[in-house]
Amino acid sequence: MDTHHRRRRRLRGAVAGAALATLLSASLAALPSYAADEELVVNGGFEDGTTGWFVNNGNATDKAVLSTTDQAFAGAAAALTTERATTGSGPMQDLSGKVRAGETYELTARIRYDAAAAPATKQFFATMHYGGGSYTNLVSVTATKGQWATFDGRFTIPADQNVGTARLFFETPWTSNPSADPATHLMDFVLDDVSVVGAAPPGPPSKTIEVLGKVPGEHNPLISHKFGADGFGFVEDGRVYMYMTNDTQGYAPDPVTGVSPQINYGSINQITLISSEDLVNWTDHGEIQVAGPQGVAPFTNNSWAPGMAKKTVDGVDKYFLYYANGGGSSNVITGTSPLGPWTSERDSTLIDGRTPGAEAVAWKFDPAPLVTDDGAYLYFGGGPASTSMPAAERFNNPKNIRVIELGDDMVSTQGTAAVVDAPVAFEAAQVFEREGKYYLSYSSHFGGNDFGGNQATLPGYPGGGQIGYMISDDPMSFPKETYAGVMFPNQSQFFGAGTGGNNHQSVFELDGKYYFTYHAPTLNKRINGSTTQGYRSPHIQELTFNADGTVQQVVGDYAGVDQVKDLDPFQVLEAETFAWQQGLTTAKVDGGSAQFGAQAPNLVVRDVDAGDWSALSSVDFGDGAASVTARVKPLVDGATVEVRLDDREGAVVGTLDLDTPVGEWADVTAALEGVSGVHDVYFTFAGPAGVDLVEVDTWEFAADAAGPVVELDVTASARCLAGKAYVAVRATNPGDVPVDVTLATPFGTRVVSDVAPGASAYQSFAARSTSLAAGVATVTGTAPVDGADVSTPYEIAFDALACGG
Repeated sequence: MDTHHRRRRRLRGAVAGAALATLLSASLAALPSYAADEELVVNGGFEDGTTGWFVNNGNATDKAVLSTTDQAFAGAAAALTTERATTGSGPMQDLSGKVRAGETYELTARIRYDAAAAPATKQFFATMHYGGGSYTNLVSVTATKGQWATFDGRFTIPADQNVGTARLFFETPWTSNPSADPATHLMDFVLDDVSVVGAAPPGPPSKTIEVLGKVPGEHNPLISHKFGADGFGFVEDGRVYMYMTNDTQGYAPDPVTGVSPQINYGSINQITLISSEDLVNWTDHGEIQVAGPQGVAPFTNNSWAPGMAKKTVDGVDKYFLYYANGGGSSNVITGTSPLGPWTSERDSTLIDGRTPGAEAVAWKFDPAPLVTDDGAYLYFGGGPASTSMPAAERFNNPKNIRVIELGDDMVSTQGTAAVVDAPVAFEAAQVFEREGKYYLSYSSHFGGNDFGGNQATLPGYPGGGQIGYMISDDPMSFPKETYAGVMFPNQSQFFGAGTGGNNHQSVFELDGKYYFTYHAPTLNKRINGSTTQGYRSPHIQELTFNADGTVQQVVGDYAGVDQVKDLDPFQVLEAETFAWQQGLTTAKVDGGSAQFGAQAPNLVVRDVDAGDWSALSSVDFGDGAASVTARVKPLVDGATVEVRLDDREGAVVGTLDLDTPVGEWADVTAALEGVSGVHDVYFTFAGPAGVDLVEVDTWEFAADAAGPVVELDVTASARCLAGKAYVAVRATNPGDVPVDVTLATPFGTRVVSDVAPGASAYQSFAARSTSLAAGVATVTGTAPVDGADVSTPYEIAFDALACGG
């Protein structure tokens, strides 16, 4: 388990530190700023393979092979760099976010080269690439062939240096044409024991949302402890999985004002995933690291606007998560379940400038898959219309969306992309199938020079930022004549000032009903008032249809959709399942999920302060719950979790004392009083103020051991009759009311109604053979008990039997 723990609100220490810094500033002003001793390099000894390291890719021509060797300076492994194409292709680690301008750091490393044709000595540099053309050599060493050389030096990052990108790599001196003399410039070399010691930047501001972002009783937004945009709903075995752009990734509220800078889409390279069986209680599955150097597909930089599909490929069920790699391309990764784990079957993007039929599409993004009985398709595209079209056509029919057929493997395309002539189209194409028709929805553009300037919208066409839709008989054919109207206006029409902007949707089917997903910055608005910074949250409304198959326009609201089923509490429940909450956050920890399996990610609830709470909606305790057990890691002494029904200030029905050892995971149990039927359940946290109290992994309720039963006296036996085997089953009613009795064996079932008190139900079931194996008969009695029908099953074993000869 992850034992990291963060404490908040330590203002007194911060003030004291600031005062001390002011007092000493005059005497220290002339000295360099030496950082505290903290190791910033991950896996510097390469004992974990090449984890954390990659080949420098600062230029398109940079290329090399990075592997490990047992010819190490120390330990069992070192990094071996071979097949360099340039003198900028050496091993690199990303230190972005770890170093800061104005600080001084100590760098050490060991390096060696052995090539027979190489010169007797060679200079090597440790270099920082700050992005673009900004490179700075930090520490150098001249190595002797066949001997380990030591980097050992200090470097100071200039106070005015932008360290938004800071990537450390090791190389020989740069030369423009190293291939002219590869023995001198491109020899293989081994690197080991890399260390950069210094002070990391202060931790990022807390992302914990302390305000009440989702009011109990409301079902929109779906979650209130983080953000999520471009939601794509996918249904598997009655559970809805919602894949979203991770808007939380760049969220950095000011500790004083609580206001974050505007969202930066360019930094988003993760997909956020939540799921629910009832559309109200949502489980947080954390983030999928899709793109970036440590991503599943490291050859991509961003992950926006996901789309999800399942298909059986070569007899194996696979799950395919499509995403936009910025505006220029789209890609796909593959999972073994809706929760992963995830791998990349590709080493280049799926949709890009090479895709036939997509050459004229400005933004090759927003990929949305559709799998039908006849094939699989991918819808994508958007952005500015081609300037070769007349201005009015650029506005009303920009022809900027495409559909292409996917290969049988779902990670390739086949044929040429076809034009989707969606009126006033901008982005976010998605298709669902209903009663043999294909419904394509999309978001409309906001006009401007990219779409022909000031033009008149044709009658019936969507306005800016609305969701239009088309209906077709063919998933590859959407001419403008298939346009059917507006499915959803801009979200600002429903949620007011600060909630406008881009619109993005999907439609999924659950238990015969259709649901419409969209996003709106409603949580952002509740944090900051009417001013928002573009951080969006997922919403759902039911989608209904007219008799002719057209859509009834969706109305957005905070009420959301009805809960489709009650929550079963008599199972392990991840604590990061919320209908509502306040003041909590979640974090991924080591190990698998207790509820979803060893291969699924496990999260815990963190940042728990006194007064914080979470709640589950419409929990069905049936005849009663006797106790609740929580998997917890107490962080202080004296904390408790109070269990309440129907209101966060309701009467306490049980209290979990967090009295197990601090800092260690343990199970704690509390007895419950008066808990039966269907209720909302609130977990409220109490304890010392100003510190984090606990981390919570799971909840689990236990049912009352005793409940009403229907009494029956039951027997079952194997018998021979005329050389044939039979199973005889008898149930006698010892009670004082009639009982309906069902007798069931592997050889048949009989129902006997209204078996009177003292009477019996009997059946002899023929095995239709001269022998039978040992087995079990099931007898179920049903009768009214205390005014409610109760069914009680009984299982009775019978022995094996052989008849005749």
